[in-house]
Amino acid sequence: MLQIENTFFELGESCDQDCLIICDRGAMDAAAYIPSNKWDLIMKENGLNMVDLRDNRYNQIIHMVSAACGAEDFYTTEDHTSRREDVSLAKSLDVKASASWIGHPYFDVIDNSSDFENKICRMIAAVCQKLGLDTGDRLATNSKKRKWLVKYLPDDQLFPPFQDFDVVHNYLQTYTKNMQARLRKRGQKGHWNYTHTIRRPRVRGQVIEVKTQLSHRDYVNLLSQKDETHYPIYKKRRCFIHYNQYFQLDIYCKPCHKRCEGLVLLETYSALEDQKLLDRLPKFLDIESEVTGNAAYSMFNLSLVEDWDKSKNFCHYLKGPDEDLSLGDHKTNQVSYIHTNGKLRK
Repeated sequence: MLQIENTFFELGESCDQDCLIICDRGAMDAAAYIPSNKWDLIMKENGLNMVDLRDNRYNQIIHMVSAACGAEDFYTTEDHTSRREDVSLAKSLDVKASASWIGHPYFDVIDNSSDFENKICRMIAAVCQKLGLDTGDRLATNSKKRKWLVKYLPDDQLFPPFQDFDVVHNYLQTYTKNMQARLRKRGQKGHWNYTHTIRRPRVRGQVIEVKTQLSHRDYVNLLSQKDETHYPIYKKRRCFIHYNQYFQLDIYCKPCHKRCEGLVLLETYSALEDQKLLDRLPKFLDIESEVTGNAAYSMFNLSLVEDWDKSKNFCHYLKGPDEDLSLGDHKTNQVSYIHTNGKLRK
């Protein structure tokens, strides 16, 4: 572990730009997995000092408390080929691992007092605070995803500095309607990254989502499982900052269902109250209305091949203020929608 870390530390030192190196596990974590006498022997044989190893090797320690401690319903070994511990053993090891870092001058513990999404936000916020980065309210625990329908895409020169990405989504077949699976291909200038997302039913009010980075080969192999009841979704995603607020503009592109033609959606995360957030919305965009939580604008429903009034797969119920779908709520839709002039009309 130390040899691998040293390689990256040296690469970081040689980098002309600022460089953040994140280690998944640190040297002291090993102390939780072996008897103390063997740990002391390793320290002695390698000429290591435990205080120096704990306090000086890493600038910050963040301990992500295991789901086995306080969020047992979410603890599973199913999606982790290297995890074999049952809940009891996982809890014991978690306590030992955290105890091995006690004394580090910058030691943060991220517990399970919030849902998983906010747990991640709290972890990122702790890193940003240590680095002195201003993240605004995006990482606030009450930050929510908001979405608006935009009438049309204005000229590029009206935007602040932006980056455009090509994005392709494909929904995959699943063995039950209580699960969703999709692939995302996202890239710029011919360089791509690939993500596989599986979404499962609610547990204690939370939808379980597992995201995995893929190689190009794995992405192509999984494409053979695409769900023919859904069209691929093609987007141009424009990312920009306006009044210190980070926005994403999704411009739906052909080929697509006619309901998606000309569709432009603006998204951001914020904890601001309604009027304060509305004041920050880009004035150069002609915003039609807010569609946060509107099932007609969820990507799952937009990608359906069948017309909504004929489909048994239309999903009415959303997770909350997000566009994400609550699984297991597929019902026959009795309402049809037509997309015209930047609107979906009922």
